[in-house]
Amino acid sequence: MRHGKKINHLGRTSAHRKAMLANMACSLIEHKRINTTVAKAKALKQYVEPLITKAKTENNQTAEKGMHNRRIVFSSLRNKHAITELFSTVAEKVGDRPGGYTRIIKLGNRLGDNADMAMIELVDFNELYNAGETKKKSTRRSRRSGGAKKAEAPAPAAAPAAPEATETKTDDSEE
Repeated sequence: MRHGKKINHLGRTSAHRKAMLANMACSLIEHKRINTTVAKAKALKQYVEPLITKAKTENNQTAEKGMHNRRIVFSSLRNKHAITELFSTVAEKVGDRPGGYTRIIKLGNRLGDNADMAMIELVDFNELYNAGETKKKSTRRSRRSGGAKKAEAPAPAAAPAAPEATETKTDDSEE
C-alpha cells in the first residue's frame, strides 16, 4: 500500500531525481516551456512553483532577505544563469499572480514507447492564451451596496454598443 507517499519517484534514485528536476527547472526558466512526459511535468510543477514564489517575494523585501531567498533557490537549482533569469524576468512577470505559475498541456503519446507527453510552460509568458485577456482589478466584491452603482454604470456604455450590433447584422446579411 502507498499510504502517505506523496512523491512520485519516477523510477530513479533520489540523487538522480533531484538532479533531473533541477535541470528541467533550469530549462523551463530559460526557455519558458519544455516538452516532457506527463509524470515528469507534474513532478516539475511541484518542484518549481515554490521556487518561483521565493523569487517573487524577493522583490518586495529588503536586500538581506532577498539574498537569503537567492541562496535557498540556488541550493535547489545550482545554476547562476537560471537564478538571474528567475529573479529578474520571471519574478517581474508573475509579481501580481497569487500562484499557479505553470500550465501543463497534454500533447498525446510518444511514437517510440507510447508514453503520455505534455508541454509545461510558464503561464505569463504565453502570448497566445493571454492575448484576449485584460488585467483585472484585484478587488473583492461585497454583496451589499454594489447593485445600485453597477446598474448606473452600464447604461452609458450600452448606447455605443447598439450601433456595433447593427453593423454586425449587416455583415451577416452580406454573407
